[in-house]
Amino acid sequence: MQWVALRFPSLALEALLRGHAPRELAGVPWAVADGRTLLACDVQARRLGVHPGMGIAAAWALAPRLRVQPRQVALEREALEGTAAWICSFTPQVSLEPPDGILAEVGRSLRLFGGLAPLVRRMRAGLEAMGFASTLAAAPTARGAWWLALAGREVLIAERAALGSTLAALPVEVACREVSTLELLRGLGVVTVGKLLALPREGVARRCGQGLLGALRQALGEVPEARAWFVPPPRFAARLELPGEVTHAEGVLFATRRLLIQLEGFLAARHAGVHSFLLTLQHRNARSSGLEVRLASPGREAARFAQLLRERLGMLVLDEPVEALRLDARDLVPLSGRAMDLFQDARGEAEDWLRLVERLQARLGDEAVHGLATHPEHRPERGWRPLALGERAPNASAWTEPRPLWLLDPPRRLNEASGVPHDGGALELLAGPERVESGWWDGGDVARDYFIASAPGSALLWVFREPGGGWYLHGLFA
Repeated sequence: MQWVALRFPSLALEALLRGHAPRELAGVPWAVADGRTLLACDVQARRLGVHPGMGIAAAWALAPRLRVQPRQVALEREALEGTAAWICSFTPQVSLEPPDGILAEVGRSLRLFGGLAPLVRRMRAGLEAMGFASTLAAAPTARGAWWLALAGREVLIAERAALGSTLAALPVEVACREVSTLELLRGLGVVTVGKLLALPREGVARRCGQGLLGALRQALGEVPEARAWFVPPPRFAARLELPGEVTHAEGVLFATRRLLIQLEGFLAARHAGVHSFLLTLQHRNARSSGLEVRLASPGREAARFAQLLRERLGMLVLDEPVEALRLDARDLVPLSGRAMDLFQDARGEAEDWLRLVERLQARLGDEAVHGLATHPEHRPERGWRPLALGERAPNASAWTEPRPLWLLDPPRRLNEASGVPHDGGALELLAGPERVESGWWDGGDVARDYFIASAPGSALLWVFREPGGGWYLHGLFA
């Protein structure tokens, strides 16, 4: 087995701050407090001498501009579970290590990703794109990988023979978290895992408990470790708190990109795609506004989602500042990979066409870009309806006579001489009349006699005459 441990030492802070671009946080130190004690702080705060475990009053004495946010445990848990769902795109065997860790068994995925080092690089790049700083370590055992990550040792151990010597150099704090037991071990001069392993195991179990001895054996791979597997939820929902109010659409797009990358990993883990997703902008006083993005075909690529969202946000004017974001994708559809053709790929060309249409829809609106389908209605101007992308046009039609492709709206009045219609000259009636009399039930009743006529330039026209009225040009055949 091959385990990768991912620890997020600044999760409490990143769960609150990852919605802002780095340039928006520049020059202002940030920290998260649990009660009156700092739990995490950013690089700018550390440069001023602030560190976790310090009291808020002492921290403000060193950094008067330090902005301190209260810890939000529920938001941290949500961020950890969302990241675990993203990790499931690498392997289905993912386990949570609360409050700030994830363990993933990747032995069966190594060949797919080209080995352990390339897989870890891809994990790290994705986590950075989502706004998380992480410590990644790998070992043949879950406990061993986690101890390495706890100690900040980013090493990749593939062979069990090298595991014992690597773990022996770690501080004993990674193996034991109880204060009383740690004091006892330090009193005995045990400051590393190696010195702990050198003690008689019966004595360790008697004086420190069976739990510590069991953890040591699990870390070395002497006994198996049972772990509960994380199961991604059936639907995607993720929220992102913004540390300050955002008043422009560009700031919303940057923050949403982090959620879109998370959505991409979630969909890959579920082998699914979506036809649409909903971005909810949360304003002051619990007000919210929604922005739905539709796709022409099911997809799960974060870059594609971001491109469509950019088109929509480019036309959006924020009436109120945005304090938080929520991304929802509920209707998942199965989406599997497809083999490419050796030469021209007709399906790829069709997909490119659909991508163009969905971008036009995002920019111009769904009402401005759509297909056309016939509609069972005798009145020609009402004999069509918009056709959504992906919707199949019905085969049935209410018409048995030929119809022109181009209709004039409204019909144009024609001159008449001796009862013959004129349009640049006298028209020759070739076929007709066809009586259309309909619409009495909705107030749009018509009574017309239609003819196919030939114009002096050899164009075929569709004209009608109203009983007791004049002649009108309604359509062109050619």
